[in-house]
Amino acid sequence: MGLRTNKFRPIAVTAAIFAATWLLWSGLYQPLLLGLGALSCLLVVVVAWRTGFFESEFYAFHFGPRLPKFWLWLLKEIAKANVTVARIVLDPRLPIAPTVVTVDANELPPVVQVTFANSITLTPGTLTLDINRGRIEVHCLTAASAAELERGEMQRRARELAGR
Repeated sequence: MGLRTNKFRPIAVTAAIFAATWLLWSGLYQPLLLGLGALSCLLVVVVAWRTGFFESEFYAFHFGPRLPKFWLWLLKEIAKANVTVARIVLDPRLPIAPTVVTVDANELPPVVQVTFANSITLTPGTLTLDINRGRIEVHCLTAASAAELERGEMQRRARELAGR
């Protein structure tokens, strides 16, 4: 019974999240619309199941409890990078040194690789150019931002998000 419960828990959690999201965003609570909303949520869950969304290496909700801590850290990093980029742009000498670096993220699951790459892009002064076979190519506005990325703090945080 425990194995079966664990197998269907991600599906149930996803269905509940979809239903809650639909209820909150629609604001419509008539019986017909509630039924159509439930049907649409069920359809999305069935399509997700058929496409392999719930396979462990792609299913992202399992790191949900660790996500708020990661988001708070990322917001702090985004704020710091905004200040840094503003200083660079306002400096009359415009001290930029565009650099492209490649970060090896093979040890991260695919969903966390994408989260890591998107976090890089969200941070001003860096832009993810490509993800290919666990290698993430990043354009950095300055050599300092490239060095910070290569130090690996963001990658360490992404690894923690994955529970590794």
